[in-house]
Amino acid sequence: MEMELEMELGSTVERLADAAGLLEQAVERLAQRHNDFAVDAEASIGRIVATVVRQREAELEEKLAAAEAQIAELKAAAASVPAEVTHGRKTLPVSMVNLLAKQGVTVETMEAGAVDAALVSLSVEQRIAVKAQLMRSGLLG
Repeated sequence: MEMELEMELGSTVERLADAAGLLEQAVERLAQRHNDFAVDAEASIGRIVATVVRQREAELEEKLAAAEAQIAELKAAAASVPAEVTHGRKTLPVSMVNLLAKQGVTVETMEAGAVDAALVSLSVEQRIAVKAQLMRSGLLG
């Protein structure tokens, strides 16, 4: 009786040891699958990010090319405008036009003597700034 129990206990221990061995192998396979999945996921994410970056770069390059084309068109259009139309003038800032208007000088009737007379009430620095702005805009020679 006791011998049968020992044999049955021995066979149960053997089966448990086999089961433990199988469980260890299963855990190792699951760990390997997990590692493989993580590596595949990182590679997939890297490909997706690279695709998005390439698309964004392509969009930005297209926008840059369009902006450069528009700048070239505007430069070509500006070069084709005859000097008679612009009278060699550029634009004055609104604040400068307002300042001159307060002194009784209009942009269309500007003469050097009139400008000097109109700017007498301003400080030296303000006169220099106004004349520099007028010279930059091509209104005063």
